[in-house]
Amino acid sequence: MKTKRLKYAMIGGAKGSFIGPIHRMAIRLDDLADLAAGCFSRDARNNAATGAKLRLDPKRVYPGWRELIAAERGKVDFVVVCTTNETHYEIARAALEAGFDVLCEKPLSLTVPEAEELGRVARRRRRVLGIPFTYTGYPMVKLARDLVRRGELGKVDKVVLEYVQGSFRKVDFSKPLDRHNAWKMNPKISGPSCVVADIGVHAFTMVEYVTGLEAKTLLADLSSFAPGNKLDDDASILMRLGSAKGGARGASAKASLVVSKIATGEENGVRLRVYGDKASLHWDQEAPNYLTLKYPLQPDRVFRRKAPYVADLSPASVKASRFPAGHHEGFVEALATIYDEFVAAVLTRRACDYPGPREGVRSMRFVEAALASNAKGSAWVRV
Repeated sequence: MKTKRLKYAMIGGAKGSFIGPIHRMAIRLDDLADLAAGCFSRDARNNAATGAKLRLDPKRVYPGWRELIAAERGKVDFVVVCTTNETHYEIARAALEAGFDVLCEKPLSLTVPEAEELGRVARRRRRVLGIPFTYTGYPMVKLARDLVRRGELGKVDKVVLEYVQGSFRKVDFSKPLDRHNAWKMNPKISGPSCVVADIGVHAFTMVEYVTGLEAKTLLADLSSFAPGNKLDDDASILMRLGSAKGGARGASAKASLVVSKIATGEENGVRLRVYGDKASLHWDQEAPNYLTLKYPLQPDRVFRRKAPYVADLSPASVKASRFPAGHHEGFVEALATIYDEFVAAVLTRRACDYPGPREGVRSMRFVEAALASNAKGSAWVRV
């Protein structure tokens, strides 16, 4: 039987942006769907130029997202939202209400109630809603999750996750800025948080994804170091983890997150360590094809992506791997894995392994809790 060829529309992601082209690469990587329409920029010239570069019919390059949603109903299968933060909720809700499946960039919204409402709309309209927490798509992160599930680490006691960048050391926020960074420090566009809402949500989601636990309370200390910053550019966060719904009773652990955009000299340092009472695991996003387990009385074990022994331990890790062992896979491939699972849900209407409304709401609870804790002088608050 011939499978239907999917089509999608993109809102945001114009020529010169960072994340929009990455989404298009990820969708093309596994030949999942064809880009059929778009509204890429508020700037008419850039919008038209992007559509022309992508060889779209000019009639399907729209001046506004509302026009796209109205005109493309029934013509495309899903919508990808790659706009700035303050528009995510309004665009995603309108697309869901119009009957589109939606993959929306993080953060899903600017507030918890907005994120919860998007989840309700998706359920009511029976639509698929995804959020690209890309690091959960790495094969070795899936292996880490499955090793924790298998009990290889024993009881998880402590998690340490660093997500550190030095990007805000490259610009002076008191002067005109490059557009890749300027809007992230504008509360009207970015929302009430910069670093926590931008990359902290990735760290938070990874902790819950790998451990299977939920953050119950947290204590946050947020700072603004770079000149002219109006929002947080650095965060140190402690979390107390407990059992997720359906998880093992009595499970508890502590987590420490270090999230920063002023970590001088860092590029994209995502480093995960999970310490159990039998073993610990270590993963570094800048060397993503390797996962190390350490034991108190045994030599370290280094797992390699798509090595023959991985299949029995984590079918999900093998499924997320495209190339033979030793051929490195990275960020685009991880996002493509998110899209593989999202598109599978679009086609089958079944639950698949991609971040959805739950992760969107949980991550916004994390952001609001971090802001509340910091405002109270770094007090413990509920997530």
